[in-house]
Amino acid sequence: MIGSFLRSAGTAVVSQCRRSSLLPPPPALLAAATRSYAKAKTPKTTLNRGKIKIMGPRKGGGADIPGESFSPEDASTSFELPTDPLPFTYDPALDVGPGGRPLFSVTQSLAPLTRKQSNTYVDFSLEEWNAILPEGIPAGMTKEFEETRRCAVMVRQSFLDLRDNFRRISNPPLRPSNKNLNVKKQIVLDGPVSCGKSITLALLVHWARSEGWLVLYVPKGKEWTHGGFYYRNPNNDFWDTPVQAAKILQDFLKFNEARLQQLPCQIFDPVPLGEGAGVGMMKGVDSMEMPEGSTLYDLIQTGIAYTHASVGVLVRLRKEISLVKDIPVLFAVDQARRALQLDKAVTVRSTRPIHAKELSTVNAFRSMLHDDMMVGAFSHSTAVGKLRQELPDVPIDARVMLPRYNLDEAATVCHYYLRQNLIHRDRFTEDKWKRIYYISNGNGSEMRWLAPFI
Repeated sequence: MIGSFLRSAGTAVVSQCRRSSLLPPPPALLAAATRSYAKAKTPKTTLNRGKIKIMGPRKGGGADIPGESFSPEDASTSFELPTDPLPFTYDPALDVGPGGRPLFSVTQSLAPLTRKQSNTYVDFSLEEWNAILPEGIPAGMTKEFEETRRCAVMVRQSFLDLRDNFRRISNPPLRPSNKNLNVKKQIVLDGPVSCGKSITLALLVHWARSEGWLVLYVPKGKEWTHGGFYYRNPNNDFWDTPVQAAKILQDFLKFNEARLQQLPCQIFDPVPLGEGAGVGMMKGVDSMEMPEGSTLYDLIQTGIAYTHASVGVLVRLRKEISLVKDIPVLFAVDQARRALQLDKAVTVRSTRPIHAKELSTVNAFRSMLHDDMMVGAFSHSTAVGKLRQELPDVPIDARVMLPRYNLDEAATVCHYYLRQNLIHRDRFTEDKWKRIYYISNGNGSEMRWLAPFI
C-alpha cells in the first residue's frame, strides 16, 4: 500500500511531461534529402552557428561518404547538419532488433522491466528527462540524444541488476533467498571509459524517483571541488565553499521540493555559521537556530538565503536525511572520483594542494561507512592519477565493475543506429557492424562515431 502511494506521488511530475513526440518533425528539406554524415568527422571540421566548414581531409584518408566527395577545393564548403529530432514514433516494420526481436520496450516506467526486456531501448520525451533529472542530464546521454535525434536509452542487464539490488533493500521479499544475502547498500560503479557508468546511474535515479524515493542526485561531482571561494573554518580546520554549497541546496530542491515540505527537522542544535561568499564573517554571531516545527524545506531555504549558513546547512542536511525513515533515501553522486589538487593560499606567502576530503561539503558526503543507500560513479575521463585498489572510507566489496558493450548489446546498438538513419540500410551487414564493435572494443562513444562509416 505504501509502495503504491510512493509510486503514484513520484510519477505525478513525470506524467505531466509525457509527450507523443520529442519535437516537431524536421523540415521537409531534411526529409527529402539524403542525410549527410558529417558527424563521422572524416574531414577536420569546425562548428559555426549550426554549420560545418570542411578544413581539409584527415591524414591517412577515411571512408567515402555516399553522395559526397571531398577534395582540397571543397575547403570552403558549408552545409546544414540534420540535428532536429525525429518524430517520436514506433513502426513495427522498422523497429526490428537482432534476430527479428523488438527493438523498443514500450513502457511508462523502468520499474516493470525484466530480463526479457534487456538489450532493448526505452523512450522518454526530452521534457520528461528534464523533469525527472532537473539537476542535469549526463553529457554522454545528451550526446547520444543529439546524434541519434531521439531520447531513447538501452536497458542493459547491469542496470537491471543495480535496480533490483536496491529494490530488495527497500522492499525485501517475504521469503528469504540467496540474492537477499548479497545486497549492497553502498556501491561504487567503476569501469573503463565510455562503459555507461553515468547513464546507468541516471537510469537508477529515474527509477527511484518514479517510485517515490527521496534522491540527492549529483550529475557533476567535479563542480563540488572547482570554482567559488575557499575559506578556512577556524572551528574544524576544514575549508568552506559557500558558493558550491548553495548550488547543491538549490539543485536538491528542484525535484524534491514538495517532499521536503512534509519532512520535519529532527536535529535542533544551532547551525554553525562561516564566512559568506565574498562578504567575510558575520559580526557577533557564530550560529543560527531553526524555529520549532521547521521542515527540511525551511532548512534548505535558510542555507540558500544566507550565504554564511550555506555550508553549515548542507552538512546538517546530510545528517537529517540519514534520519528519514518514512521513505527510501538514495544518494547518487556521479564523477565521485575527484581529488582536488589545486594550490590555495595557506598564508599570505605560501600555498599547498588541498585534497577534496579537506572540504566541508565533500567530507560530509565522502564516507560510505554508514547504513544509508549510496551510489557513486567514477569518471575516468575527468580523474587525476591512477585509482587505488582499496578506497578510503569505502566498504571493501562496494566496487562494481561495469563492462563495455558485449556482442549482443553491440548488435542492439547498431540496429538502433540503423533505425535512426545513422547507418545506411543498404550497406548494413552483420560483418560490418561486428567490425565496428571489435575496432572500438565495445566503447559506446567510438561505436557511435564509427557507425556512419558502414
